[in-house]
Amino acid sequence: MLYYLFDYLDSLDIPGAGVFQYISFRAGMAAFLSLLITITFGKNLISALRRKQVGEDIRDLGLEGQLQKKGTPTMGGIIIIAAILVPTLLFAKLDNVYVALLIITTCWLGLIGFLDDYIKVFRKNKEGLAGRFKIIGQVGIGLIVGLTLYFNDNVVVREVTPATRSGIEIQDVQDADESNLRFRDKKSTTTTVPFMKNNEMDYSKLIPFLPKEYTWIVYVLVVILIITAVSNAANITDGIDGLAAGTSGIIGLTLAILAYLSGRIDFSSYLNIMYIPNLAELVIFCTAFVGACLGFLWYNAYPAQVFMGDTGSLTLGGIIAVLALAVRKELLIPVLCGVFFIEILSVMLQVSYFKYTKKKYGEGRRIFLMSPLHHHYQKKNIHESKIVVRFWIVGILLAILALATLKLR
Repeated sequence: MLYYLFDYLDSLDIPGAGVFQYISFRAGMAAFLSLLITITFGKNLISALRRKQVGEDIRDLGLEGQLQKKGTPTMGGIIIIAAILVPTLLFAKLDNVYVALLIITTCWLGLIGFLDDYIKVFRKNKEGLAGRFKIIGQVGIGLIVGLTLYFNDNVVVREVTPATRSGIEIQDVQDADESNLRFRDKKSTTTTVPFMKNNEMDYSKLIPFLPKEYTWIVYVLVVILIITAVSNAANITDGIDGLAAGTSGIIGLTLAILAYLSGRIDFSSYLNIMYIPNLAELVIFCTAFVGACLGFLWYNAYPAQVFMGDTGSLTLGGIIAVLALAVRKELLIPVLCGVFFIEILSVMLQVSYFKYTKKKYGEGRRIFLMSPLHHHYQKKNIHESKIVVRFWIVGILLAILALATLKLR
């Protein structure tokens, strides 16, 4: 909203109003305000949750220090959602299709997570929201995101024609007014394939025998699968203090860089990656997201004063999935979200192996001492704060590798 106010003031030649035209300025302000909101109002939220007796009901899994967390306020994801939405509404262009889509995703998945936490806390139902309703909610937002990205006229890939690019140095392209350059906008279901020389894949060619007019079905199904998988993986990762918030912050910052590079004609031309018009506006949302994650760590780092609950974890995972889809880096998720990936994979391997060995030998056997993976290390008597920091380090290394794929082909 402030963007439109200052845009109007700039048209009146008010000194300093033009600073809002710079994405870097608005992104910095969004991150600062997001941090300020979480740190300033987080304490008030924790107090309010304690008064309402919104405490976590801990199951005894035999982990050191686990029962001490009983009664710790949960549903802290509310402050994360607020810290993302408020700066975005103030500093971003709200008519941008990508920003609008992320706002809808945040509210939608935040509501699903809130209902799950509400049933657990106030209805005293440890199972929370029935799994089928969670899946219906995730499929619903997947449909919205998939259909929007496929059919919306503002979601395009812009190519500089060879005639325009020839003889123009990258610095000239950077300084030139885009209206003076010749572009070709096209609807495309192309995405990036990491580590490949010709690193683009078109979903329309994924199933060769399917008529091209039905490509949207394939694309929407892929979107639903990605959003469901990443949101559930983030939910599983949120098992020890600070792990999900810190990991999400690292991923969010990486996606902010990718969105900025793909949304700028100069950088995208230099790196030979897809130029996606209007995508750079997502940087404001991304920095608000990172600020919210880091600010939440103020209270969620060991020993946690508040847990994000499903209100936060489902939302963070869904946001990351939609950001990756918007930037057309969804095939990079196993690398970029490697911590989430290995966490959910450890659960799948553990359950599958247990069922297989029980059927074959009459007794279930385990690969890990406990799953998800972070509990395995807790069982090995490694302190949870050390586990979290090491997982963060792995997350940073994976983020660097994800950025390196821009040139490693």
